Amino acid sequence: MAWTWQTAAFFIFIACCLIAMTVWEKKKPGGSPRKGILGLDTTRGDRLFLSLLSAAYIHLGWLGLIGPMLWVATIISFFFAIFVFRYV
Repeated sequence: MAWTWQTAAFFIFIACCLIAMTVWEKKKPGGSPRKGILGLDTTRGDRLFLSLLSAAYIHLGWLGLIGPMLWVATIISFFFAIFVFRYV
């Protein structure tokens, strides 16, 4: 794996997500499970995991079908993450 600034930005983003979730949990403890549109009980951490995993698949699908213009896939992933945190 080539260690480029993009790779570093990816790992920094993941670390920032984990830190933000920790701060959120400290400020508003509980994060009790809620039932979303799929009928699954999910917590904040579950929704973060689903968002990150979905973003990986969106980017891989974009690379395979469209090409290397990944900023569009990033925007799609961002809006999908908002959808996941809001409705799933």
